[in-house]
Amino acid sequence: MKIGFIGLGKMGYNMVTRLLNDNHEIVVWDPQKETVNNLASKGAIASDSPEDMISKLPEQKVIWLMVPNGKPVDSNLDTLLPKLSKGDIIIDGGNSYWRDSQDRAKKAAEKGVEFIDCGTSGGVWGLENGYCLMYGGSPEATDIVEPVFKTLAPKDGYVYCGPSGTGHMVKEVHNGIEYGMMQAYAEGFEILKNSPYNLDLEKIAGAWRYGSVVRSWLLELAYDALGKDPNLDKLEPFVQDSGEGRWTLLTAMDFNTPVPVIAASLFNRFQSRDRDSFGMKLLAALRNEFGGHAVKSKE
Repeated sequence: MKIGFIGLGKMGYNMVTRLLNDNHEIVVWDPQKETVNNLASKGAIASDSPEDMISKLPEQKVIWLMVPNGKPVDSNLDTLLPKLSKGDIIIDGGNSYWRDSQDRAKKAAEKGVEFIDCGTSGGVWGLENGYCLMYGGSPEATDIVEPVFKTLAPKDGYVYCGPSGTGHMVKEVHNGIEYGMMQAYAEGFEILKNSPYNLDLEKIAGAWRYGSVVRSWLLELAYDALGKDPNLDKLEPFVQDSGEGRWTLLTAMDFNTPVPVIAASLFNRFQSRDRDSFGMKLLAALRNEFGGHAVKSKE
């Protein structure tokens, strides 16, 4: 399938590479020309502007946005929509607040353009392992781009969630659950770290990967992080949040749903910025391991 792709950061670059490896034709644009050229050397079709990218797409145009939420998404929509036609498709594959996605779908519909909100999970490991995709929009539009979803996701790793906004809502809650899981690991390992027994946390994490009810990919990443830096001495106990946890709380309140674990895990990230804690260092390390999120280093 031939599509346009805007946004070639850590996630976008690997996603384009995965698509190219499965023989899709990808027309790429990004303000970083070097990145565009690097992908062109792998078989992508380079463009020097969104307009140039559009001119290189077939009659029914499909454009995937992989840019930060908020103004970058709206700015790209403002650029693209006047140049697109009825039946063209825009996919927002980043993390956006689902109610914003509903508004953007309405704006696109005024031009006859289909808007798909696609939550994308997989971080920097997605190129190798695939991305879990959760998407919303009209069934007609999502059916058209299913070949792209099928390539990006591992087997059975993509799901149609419903009308516009539901993809990003599901991804938002997915990340809220992630907050709670990470917090539980952080607190548990901090108890072990503070015990008087000089426990080998890397070996414990390694053993828990096999047969334990708490085994998970996050635990595997904790094991990897502890193997690189057993005491996490290189990290500051500063844990950033990227928005999805806050949106999950807003959504929970909209739906009158109590979420004490997710709420506490979010507030604990705020607190991490004012205290020294091994658990907070582990949280920071996990975010870096799965998503390549920036950490504060002591070096």
